[in-house]
Amino acid sequence: MKSTTFIIFVMSIALSQAQVLKKIEYKAYGVVNYYNYNWDTDTEKRDVFDTERLNVYLKYNFTDKIQLKTEFEFEHGGTGITMELDKFEEFGEYETELEAGGAVKLEQLNILFLYKPWLNFRIGRLKLYMGNASKLDTPTQYFTGYRSAMENTLLPMGWYENGIELLGDFGKNKQFSYKLFLVNGLSSVGFTSANWIKRGHQTRFETINTNNLAFSSRFDYNLKNNGYIGCSTYIGNTNNNRPKPDLDHITGTVSIIDLHANVETENFKFRAMVLYGNLQNSDKITAANKKLSNNLNVKRTPVAKNTLGYYAEVGYNILSLSPRTTDKKLFLFGRYDFYDSMYKTAGNVFDNPRWERSVITAGANYMIHPRVNLKAHYAINSLGLSSENKEKTFLLGMGFTIN
Repeated sequence: MKSTTFIIFVMSIALSQAQVLKKIEYKAYGVVNYYNYNWDTDTEKRDVFDTERLNVYLKYNFTDKIQLKTEFEFEHGGTGITMELDKFEEFGEYETELEAGGAVKLEQLNILFLYKPWLNFRIGRLKLYMGNASKLDTPTQYFTGYRSAMENTLLPMGWYENGIELLGDFGKNKQFSYKLFLVNGLSSVGFTSANWIKRGHQTRFETINTNNLAFSSRFDYNLKNNGYIGCSTYIGNTNNNRPKPDLDHITGTVSIIDLHANVETENFKFRAMVLYGNLQNSDKITAANKKLSNNLNVKRTPVAKNTLGYYAEVGYNILSLSPRTTDKKLFLFGRYDFYDSMYKTAGNVFDNPRWERSVITAGANYMIHPRVNLKAHYAINSLGLSSENKEKTFLLGMGFTIN
């Protein structure tokens, strides 16, 4: 009798654990890259290996209508404090990178409440969806070893904030989708010449200032094979989120709009995007940032009133031309990026031509497995300078996805 009771007890525990495991979903992806540099602007720049990131997603389904989502990101192979030599915005000084949690981040922690196909809610720390990189974020979804140079330079990558999201699909075949966000805003202390508002993403402190909120939206017309055409917007004041109230009396609203497209077939891919941004009182923000403490670890460089960027890329699987059938794919691709983080300036802010950049990239993606790809590309970045204006980079990389 005791043996029977024990067996029933063990089986009940096992059954309970099995039921819990059924509610758990997981996904992961990772990227490792090698960079070879030949830059006119930095002739001594070292070649590097970079274990860029490992992202792990865990989802728990409380019910069919309530889902918990988490995302953890491990950057550059470790945790702690990193240091980099910045020759262009820090005048050749070493810059220490301090981030909340070091190089291991809790990127997402939110709960999704499913109500209707056209109306659902997500609350917590969540992902903003601007442009293409936010949707095509796994390494098997983009050609180069890193996401579009234009997006990666001008916008936080990836962009996660705290707040609420409304999302849904509508139309005869759910061909239209939307996302609306109300989240904490950026902080203007991190705005720079090279990256515009990218470094305004609040990651320096344990808590995030929310005196200024921001609104963001995304609308897409969905095509076949995960394609889409749409637009995204972002608007929010940034000065009241500074660590100290040194610009509370000045409005520093960031406004961004983008148009984006992704067209795919089995063997062909085309992507394009245009982005335009505006920053109110950029000259006053520039003046205030120059007075910031060194301990805050920000660039303190001039920031522009307007930014402009666009890119287009195309790729084709040349193995589809072979009469032999194979599940492997070899995409040859090309891409052109243009972006100017100081497109227009205000007041006495100098429009540094160095930050006008155009990049031509060509390379190959070998899909040795649907979830594993090997990458190689060569990029020539031309700066707006009159001489010594070429930055040439050769990359070998590997990416994978698990789901």
